Amino acid sequence: MKTKREIWQCVEGCGACCNLDPSDRPDLEDYLTPEELEHYLSLVGEDGWCIHFDHETRKCLIYEQRPRFCRVQPDTFEAMYDIDSSDFNEFAIDCCRQQIEGVYGAKSPEMKHYNRGITQYNSPK
Repeated sequence: MKTKREIWQCVEGCGACCNLDPSDRPDLEDYLTPEELEHYLSLVGEDGWCIHFDHETRKCLIYEQRPRFCRVQPDTFEAMYDIDSSDFNEFAIDCCRQQIEGVYGAKSPEMKHYNRGITQYNSPK
């Protein structure tokens, strides 16, 4: 019998995390340094989306040079949110789901795409 498990990964074609509207994230000062907060706010366009997000391709235009606060990695989450690396997978999945739900909706095609993208099936040996 196959077992199912979820492994966090960024799923191409989503972009929900690029919706940076500060009114949706009132606790930014809790996990960003003053310099990072200033940088974060400089990235927010009039529509609340990152100015480096391409809406047509749903890709970051500065992905390789994106700031630390845009990187979903165990060391970044430990520094920003005090999340132990052993809790990273579950925490990151929860963060993504909350953001996708807030931007696109709980039953959106983006949520279904994300859930498929993080689901892995293992066959017993």
